[in-house]
Amino acid sequence: MARMKSDNSLIMIVNGAGVAVAYGMLGISLWLSTEVPLSTKGFWAMSVMMLTLALVNFVKYRFDEKMSEDRVQRIEDAKNEKLLSDYVGESI
Repeated sequence: MARMKSDNSLIMIVNGAGVAVAYGMLGISLWLSTEVPLSTKGFWAMSVMMLTLALVNFVKYRFDEKMSEDRVQRIEDAKNEKLLSDYVGESI
């Protein structure tokens, strides 16, 4: 079976650009806010980075779970196809 190429690359590029713009805007807002102490800015930046890490891990584990379920389903489909072909082959 030929592997079909996914058209997700454009969506990934747009999402990556959105993340880069969001980080840029956050950095600018932290840099330009003079009334907020530097330690508070650091905590905000760390929290955003940790949230990003958590979201990446969440998406990765969800994707891995979906791939695992798909792999199990393909194995079961192949097993059922083999059983059917053996059954049909014996009756002829």
